[in-house]
Amino acid sequence: MLTATAMVAFAANSLLCRLALAPGLIDPASFATLRVASAGATLGVVGLAHWRRPDSVAIDLKAVASLGLYMVTFTYAYVSLAAGTGALILFGSVQLTMFITALRAGEPFPPLAWLGLSLAMAGLVYLVSPGLAAPDPIGAALMTVAGIGWGGYSLRGRHAANALTSSATNFWLTLPVVLIVSVVMRESAHVTAAGAGYALASGIAASGFGYVIWYAALKQLRATTAATVQLSAPVIAAFGGVLLLNEAVTLRLALASLATLGGIWLVLAQRAKAG
Repeated sequence: MLTATAMVAFAANSLLCRLALAPGLIDPASFATLRVASAGATLGVVGLAHWRRPDSVAIDLKAVASLGLYMVTFTYAYVSLAAGTGALILFGSVQLTMFITALRAGEPFPPLAWLGLSLAMAGLVYLVSPGLAAPDPIGAALMTVAGIGWGGYSLRGRHAANALTSSATNFWLTLPVVLIVSVVMRESAHVTAAGAGYALASGIAASGFGYVIWYAALKQLRATTAATVQLSAPVIAAFGGVLLLNEAVTLRLALASLATLGGIWLVLAQRAKAG
């Protein structure tokens, strides 16, 4: 349940970002800044009781660097990518990052699970391959970098002592990063009430509480499993984009989503057999 809730939150982030940026309701740097600041503030208030225990607060600079990289590149990528397409590129990159790290650490992976991984990644390769329906290359490149950042952040989360205080601390320390980007890009800054509302919703609900839930779920997941299940978020985002953003369901996206879900099913089925 924790994992499923986190996947909905991740998909919501893609939708909220696209809702704000596609019509130009807010600039990317301001969106990222409001998102990070509101998430940090919310978690700080919710976790007020935890701050009385000094041992509950731990600074993880690698997690902060990964979160900052993700926040900036994710937001700018959605200037040109559809919600579902961006999410699929994002979590495909996340999957590769987490799998490579886990396999280097010696985590076992059955043959049929390899087939599932290959199928899911084939869907991603097909989605971004050149053609009339291929996504914007700059947006795709930015989202790939965002996936590497989020993969690193998820891996760090498996070792977090306290999901709430760790998430809050990471957001607070990431705030200077996005503020610097906002200062550098100040000439293009513009914020409408609707754009700010989407950014705050992304920060408070989808990012703040969503990331805490994900950090809690990560303690019960292997790295390879955690990487694979995240590929369900693009499918949720894709159909959310159809309902909320009037985005088209292309044949390319449909086939890529089917391959992705089929690959996830194979991996999880093998994990269930392994106990």
